[in-house]
Amino acid sequence: MAVRRVVKSGRARRLLSVASLGIAGALAGCANQAADEALLAQTALVGMSKETLLSCAGVPQRQATVGNQEFFTYRSSRIVSYPSPPPLGYYDTWGWPGYGWGWPGYGYGWPAYGYEVNSYDCEATFSLKNGVVERVVYGGTSGGSARLGQCYAIVQNCMALVPQQTIRPSP
Repeated sequence: MAVRRVVKSGRARRLLSVASLGIAGALAGCANQAADEALLAQTALVGMSKETLLSCAGVPQRQATVGNQEFFTYRSSRIVSYPSPPPLGYYDTWGWPGYGWGWPGYGYGWPAYGYEVNSYDCEATFSLKNGVVERVVYGGTSGGSARLGQCYAIVQNCMALVPQQTIRPSP
């Protein structure tokens, strides 16, 4: 009888470990790949020549020069809107909660449907010294991986020019 309990608990452990691996895999699939690539670009693009930067990122929106150091600032933004799900509940014919504003029923009008609007932006500043990228700094009003994902739009073409063996994650 004791052996049987051990076998059952062993099966339970295997099932639990398989389930936890599946959950971990599903969560890893939710990662923002563009944000990861933008972070990687901050180290991978160091050492790139000014000519190469201009050819892959284009003409900067702003630039400044101080001594032998140059600053190129690029900006990227986008607005995303999508329909929001309709609220669940009892609405009258005009879409208001059913409090006697018309014949009772499920309304099709406001506020049953709406739109959610999100704005993403990034500002990437490249510091160049003697014609070579020395540092890449990101900023913007949106935060976290949303901003970094938008920053990837700026560095994407340049990352295609970096040999893969030179890309190392920052410590």
